Amino acid sequence: VQLVESGGGLVQPGGSLRLSCAASGFSVSSYAMTWYRQAPGKERELVAASTSAGVVWHYADSVKGRFTISRDNAKNTVYLQMNSLKPEDTAVYYCKTIVRLLEVWGQGTLVTVSS
Repeated sequence: VQLVESGGGLVQPGGSLRLSCAASGFSVSSYAMTWYRQAPGKERELVAASTSAGVVWHYADSVKGRFTISRDNAKNTVYLQMNSLKPEDTAVYYCKTIVRLLEVWGQGTLVTVSS
């Protein structure tokens, strides 16, 4: 069971990125999926979450209207589309799920928003 994030990088304020979280060893269609982020010197925070059916049940207030969580069950991948990025979005972004009562985290992907 594994999650691998990709798609991070350096982007200017106002720009966009799409993060991917590729799953292996289980089907994302059967599990709730979440995105977290951790900025330097701050605690890890929940950014977005969706149920196994893909129903979104949470966005952090700071990202509402700018970020979108989605999934492609055929590719067994979850995405985080991030638009109108701000410097305060700079963080390591992680996807996470719980499979058979075990928390599964990816290794994270760094997003840096800077001019």
